[in-house]
Amino acid sequence: MLRGVTSRRVVLPSGVAPGTVLFAGERIEAVVPDQLITTPGVVDAGHFVVSPGLVDAHVHVNEPGRTDWEGFATATRAAAAGGVTAIVDMPLNASPVTTTRAALAAKLAASEGKRYVDVGFWAGVIPGNAGDLAALARDGALGGKAFLVPSGIDEFPAVTEADLRAAMPILRDHGLPLLAHAELDLGAPAGTDRRSYAAYAASRPRAWEDEAIRLLVRLCRETRCAVHVVHLASASAVQTIRDAKAEGLPLTVETCPHYLCFEAEAIPDGATVFKCAPPIRDHANREALWAALLDGTIDGVVSDHSPCPPSMKCLEAGDFTRAWGGIASLQHGLAAVWTEASRRGARLERLAAWMSAAPARLAGLGAKGRLAAGCDADVVVWDPDAHVTVDAGALYYRHRVSPYVGAALRGRVHRTIVRGREVYDGQGHPAGPIGRALLHRSEAA
Repeated sequence: MLRGVTSRRVVLPSGVAPGTVLFAGERIEAVVPDQLITTPGVVDAGHFVVSPGLVDAHVHVNEPGRTDWEGFATATRAAAAGGVTAIVDMPLNASPVTTTRAALAAKLAASEGKRYVDVGFWAGVIPGNAGDLAALARDGALGGKAFLVPSGIDEFPAVTEADLRAAMPILRDHGLPLLAHAELDLGAPAGTDRRSYAAYAASRPRAWEDEAIRLLVRLCRETRCAVHVVHLASASAVQTIRDAKAEGLPLTVETCPHYLCFEAEAIPDGATVFKCAPPIRDHANREALWAALLDGTIDGVVSDHSPCPPSMKCLEAGDFTRAWGGIASLQHGLAAVWTEASRRGARLERLAAWMSAAPARLAGLGAKGRLAAGCDADVVVWDPDAHVTVDAGALYYRHRVSPYVGAALRGRVHRTIVRGREVYDGQGHPAGPIGRALLHRSEAA
């Protein structure tokens, strides 16, 4: 167990300054500004940055049932190597999906002894399971995730407006958010070139997101259930979101590294490694998302890590119609976002707000996401000035397939500390699988 970390660059909400973060067991005892304390057990990080550990609240671990896609051991090792100290697992693509108490219990059991970082769990909201949500909340689920279009997994069907009306008051009464994949199938022209990225993007136009978000705003206003829009890709929905927030509605929004780092014009035909839903859109859309993130309309950035076996990406055929939609980025989200954020003049404290504080707040993890007395001793020590090229051989995912392979990024993680223990040392995972399950404690009946 470490006693703390000292550095000339400690990231606090007020800015970056020299200081020391002292631990008392698993918690932060104090943050001492302007003092570089170098006693035994205190890591001297020198000029490296000391930030709050990242909280990635959108990760598809896929265990149990689809562990050939990923798994808790591989996903959480990758998380630790990326400076992520806590993840929240999505209810799909595991099998069974996390829509019942028994499925949540199975997922908890499957994660035992495999968590290299702390792990929370979202429940699933599907047609007909509103009656399960109260029990899932009591058993520790942190919120409920719904799809407004088919998810790609038969056992996790899309909800209707009526399904949401049934589920949202239950989530609200337990103090939990509804997370929504915000697309509504309004129809779109079917492309004939299955290798064309432009045809794929056109098959899921921005209007699908825009209309889904308008529906979610109406239901948020009606039910007062907290609503979180996951993986925002359409910048044309930003004004709707801005207006809802100005109204005081409990609405939050995330986007993902791939929407901030890539643009449609640069994606070659047949490059199915870039396929995700909603699709990555054009340069102007990307810049508008950055503007919304920088002005605070978008709250945070999470990975939406969604890997699959390489055969499901149809890499050789380059068939966007058949390829699984999902991007693996859990291990390098910090560097990817910082690379683009730094080009736009963003400061390190903004990065911590987007990738640590905001996701922790969404998931109700009050002890995570900040360097402050009483919080968990979750810290990432990293060099934001290091230039790195993403090497497939250094990835901890089960399958080393990602559009970031070969990318030139800024930022290298040197240490990741979870509750005072070093889970990544720049080379490996010395503490082993010491991660805990992060469970909500509902006070509702």
